Amino acid sequence: MDYVIQAGQLLLSISILVILHEGGHFFAAKLFKTKVESFYLFFNPWFSVYKKKIGETEYGIGWLPLGGYVKIAGMIDESMDKEQMKLPPQPWEFRSKPTWQRLIIMLGGIIVNVIVGFLIYSFVLMGYGEKYLPASELKNGIWCVNDVVTDEIGLKTGDKILTINGVEPTTFEDMQEQIFYATSLEVDRNGEKITLNVPTNLIDKLISAERGPMFLPRIPFTVGGIKDDYVAGKSDLKLKDQIVGVNNQEVKYYDQFKEVFTSLANQQVMLNVIRDGQKVDVPILVPDSAILGVAPYAYSILELEQAGIYKTKAVEYSFFAAFPRGIEIATEKLVNYYKQFKLMLNPETGAYKGMGGFATISKLFGTEWVWQNFWEKTAWISLVLAFMNLLPIPALDGGHVMFLLYEMITRRKPNEKAMEYAQMAGMILLLAFMIYANTDFLRF
Repeated sequence: MDYVIQAGQLLLSISILVILHEGGHFFAAKLFKTKVESFYLFFNPWFSVYKKKIGETEYGIGWLPLGGYVKIAGMIDESMDKEQMKLPPQPWEFRSKPTWQRLIIMLGGIIVNVIVGFLIYSFVLMGYGEKYLPASELKNGIWCVNDVVTDEIGLKTGDKILTINGVEPTTFEDMQEQIFYATSLEVDRNGEKITLNVPTNLIDKLISAERGPMFLPRIPFTVGGIKDDYVAGKSDLKLKDQIVGVNNQEVKYYDQFKEVFTSLANQQVMLNVIRDGQKVDVPILVPDSAILGVAPYAYSILELEQAGIYKTKAVEYSFFAAFPRGIEIATEKLVNYYKQFKLMLNPETGAYKGMGGFATISKLFGTEWVWQNFWEKTAWISLVLAFMNLLPIPALDGGHVMFLLYEMITRRKPNEKAMEYAQMAGMILLLAFMIYANTDFLRF
């Protein structure tokens, strides 16, 4: 059922964005009195699920949910309609229009995707506001939960991250994201400022480790899971117990507990826990391995605030205040995606190994249908589609834009045969990319 919910959200999100993207091309073409022969959600090789002709345009739904298209008369596109291109140009055709009009038609979908991205972010801010954990709240530092950051960067639990590439992070979320693009960090370790270098292949190492986040806010050691075949499963420990001491020796964090617990192998000890606001002692015989057999509880930001561990910041936005902030967030997302794309193009980073397809994207939506998360992810995908479509690859909007810019600069139309070959090469390249990116579909 989880997969169905994830896939359903992705399908709805992509459907909305495809209609809007292709609508951008459609309305730009209509604005300049250019004939649009087809407008399809999803592709329809061999047959259509639904189609209806209204005026000069056939509207339909295809059976292959990999995007959609509009077929504009007199244009070399994925339809590869060579017969039409052999006929004399007609005034309603794309090829008969001035270059600047053709450029606007080709940029129509990209422009719509960018506008949709910042509009969605703006309306989400109006409806839900913005809530985050300020970086200044992490007074007790971070909790390293991935050995890669310890081994490769030298970060340690308890470090306070002061700057990333010389810039002070504003939120905890900033820390988690900006470290991917960083070359250096400055941390406060027990009052001493230390500079740490971030290796170029950090992402490669993280992918190979197949672990979750690099670090979390340092939080009190609370039982989030109990393994039955370990000593914890045979004890009176319960979920949500907060372990605050061992033999009345105070411990606050998991790393502190682990250090004390390891030193007491083969001894009978008393775990001091807080359960439902009451202090309870739980007897434990520490095994040779000194492994208790519990998983720390992962607090959500809301729970951190409710428990009084950290103070989050909540900002509400009026109608007029939401739009500037929405544009700001959309710009930040585009810039960050550009940085991610640069990392993927650099073989030394190994970032290309983490490239995901539809299954990976669907997991971003989560296993519960939460509308705020759905719209935020849809806004992000809209911006990604805008960026990817702008790439100068034949078969993408950016490829057409590249040829149009060549025509505007040289005042000569590109050779149609060369454009046909380029279109075919671009389609093969995109198909190969799609197959590579979606190899994780089998693990969905």
